[in-house]
Amino acid sequence: MEDSSPGLHQHHHHLSKKKRSDSNPRRRTSLSLSLATMFRPIEQSNEGLLFQQQQQHEDYDSPAWQQPGAEPGYDPDLPDGGHASMPSLSVPCDITVIDFSAERMVKRHFDNEAFIAFLHRPKEEWACCRWINVNGLSWDVIQAVGSKKGLHKLALEDVMNLRNRTKADWYPNHAYIVLTLLKLIHPVEANNESPSEKADVQTSSPASPLRFLRRIFHRRRRQPDQPETEKGGLPPPLPPPPAQRSSSTTLLPRSLHRFHASGNEARTAMMERESLLASRNMAVSAEQVSIFLTSDNTAVSFFEASAADVEKPMVTRLSTAGTILRASCDASLLVQALLDAIVDLALPLTTVYSDVLGDLELDVLTSPSISQSRSLYLCIAEINKMLRFLQPVDGLVNALRDHRSSDRNATSDRRNGGEEGVIVSSVTCTYLGDVLDHCIVICDALQQLKQSSEDLIGLIFNTISATQNESMRQLTIVTIIFLPLTFITGFFGQNFTNFPELHQGIWYFWACAVPTAVATVLILMHDMIYSWFVRLFRRKRILSIRKRARVAPWPRRR
Repeated sequence: MEDSSPGLHQHHHHLSKKKRSDSNPRRRTSLSLSLATMFRPIEQSNEGLLFQQQQQHEDYDSPAWQQPGAEPGYDPDLPDGGHASMPSLSVPCDITVIDFSAERMVKRHFDNEAFIAFLHRPKEEWACCRWINVNGLSWDVIQAVGSKKGLHKLALEDVMNLRNRTKADWYPNHAYIVLTLLKLIHPVEANNESPSEKADVQTSSPASPLRFLRRIFHRRRRQPDQPETEKGGLPPPLPPPPAQRSSSTTLLPRSLHRFHASGNEARTAMMERESLLASRNMAVSAEQVSIFLTSDNTAVSFFEASAADVEKPMVTRLSTAGTILRASCDASLLVQALLDAIVDLALPLTTVYSDVLGDLELDVLTSPSISQSRSLYLCIAEINKMLRFLQPVDGLVNALRDHRSSDRNATSDRRNGGEEGVIVSSVTCTYLGDVLDHCIVICDALQQLKQSSEDLIGLIFNTISATQNESMRQLTIVTIIFLPLTFITGFFGQNFTNFPELHQGIWYFWACAVPTAVATVLILMHDMIYSWFVRLFRRKRILSIRKRARVAPWPRRR
């Protein structure tokens, strides 16, 4: 009984405490509210944080890449490439197919539907080599080429993804090459727009970046040339529906600042507006180029908008009998010619930027200002981005040269069906050295311009700092000279009742002020005065040595 009494007492105390708490409903309600308030914000804050992170992930996710963990590549045998979330990419393309041999060359033009139907036709026996040049990226064309040529689905994914690095990938029956094309373009006025684009501008919002891009960087599409024998009908292009409006911009040149750009639209627009070439009515265009070299001696090239710039000189060479392209009938040499034309399009950029930087250099040497450093920074930013796309071409060329074939007759054996796989002939490796030389020349010129811009920025700040230091030195000299005069003037200006020196006249003041000022200057500026005399002595000595060297005759040989 004694052992159980404490437990009973505690239980009774607990019950009495519970009754007291139950008897106070306000206290019970406040306690429950405090507990709810304690735990509810944690749940709400966690949910809000997770939801905000998901929104940020979607905002900063690039539409060119698939979702994390998805099946890589696009299968050309499936309508949607094996991905239901594949971005819509459908535009009218300008497609040129050139079949040639040492004796003959035939060029054909197609639109999307006519080209897909043409691929099902067998290649003529006389055609030793074929080049398929596609201007514009459309999934139906990419799918047809990939299914016909057996292109790997990873390579097709890289064709549709416009944020690739410069590289060369090797597959069992083809090689995939991707690089960036840089060229100089001239913006046109808004009155040169087509009627469909004028209607699009009127229906779009005033602040739409698509409207600005179409108005500034639109270039007229070339009219297809007349082929030799055949021609696929090319209907007039129709404006894409609103759902595919974003994909239709691939036919327009993209400025350098919008290529591989971040999601900060304000920065991109500002960099385009403040570009050094904008005042000269010029701009730099950048786009991705994808090239396939297949084992059946075929080259396939995909351009976003600039296929005509490369096709024109290539057609001239292929149309002339006796050229190395016609004589060799080698698809790898055709790929080398494409790379050479793409790299050569960047040569005018070095001349333009040299001219722009020369004008800035004259302004810096004549009248340096802080605003010039801003222009030089923009110049360095543009050069850095161009170097980012041009420098990897060296590795691309070396990768192609590493896959050279040791057999000189490998190309002819492949045409006869006796050689399999991708072949880079020895002749192609020789001419790839020319592409490498051009790329090195361009990169070296851009590096020199970049270094000159950095040196000019340093010169601006050094000149402004030296000017400010000189101004401070002059103010210091004036202050040192007038410091004793100010002190003596203040001393004589005191209201003393007994000051007999005031009756000595004005010359008494100068008799006291001038020696004091001279002594103060000698004491405070003795280092500066000493350095000035040393420089003067050295200068006179150098001049005397030069004078004696000019007068003295040259020693004669015995």
